[in-house]
Amino acid sequence: MSIYEFLIKKPNGEILSMETYRNKTMLIVNTANHCRFTYQFEDLQRLYKKFANQGLIILGFPSNQFAEQNPEDGKETERMCKINFGVTFPIFDVIDVNGDEAHPLFEYLKEQAECREFGIDFEEKILKSKIQESTPLALDGKNIRWNFTKFIVDANGNVVKRFEPTDSILDVENAIQDAVKTSIA
Repeated sequence: MSIYEFLIKKPNGEILSMETYRNKTMLIVNTANHCRFTYQFEDLQRLYKKFANQGLIILGFPSNQFAEQNPEDGKETERMCKINFGVTFPIFDVIDVNGDEAHPLFEYLKEQAECREFGIDFEEKILKSKIQESTPLALDGKNIRWNFTKFIVDANGNVVKRFEPTDSILDVENAIQDAVKTSIA
């Protein structure tokens, strides 16, 4: 199976093939509008502007699975991302990223990317405690732990790296830079 075989839904209901992004470096992120990590929208937008001309596309997939931090529908979520955070990269319809109703794209991403131990630093220990209270199944296996988990997919469709929401945006930026260099070479 290839990442390009998945279908995704835009907030207006239009179905799009991931084939649309063939030959692009992708940063795929599960997002939420009311999360303590929403400041990352601004970081993501900065990365998008910095690397778009080198073939980067950022794809935002809102999810309401973590403490109901994205109760809006896809259209309202997209509008809020533009107004509140200046987002110009694509935001898709609200999806589940874990469980029986998880979107197949995220099931694929989770299987393709290594998942590091979670809860190793102070910030993650606090978040892990919150997850244990609200959505303990998110801590199982390779599940998405929380909003703003990020996956880098190179221009050949290979999932090359997974980042947890607490990982440094500078580490994400360096990995993007490596991925776009590889695709240009």
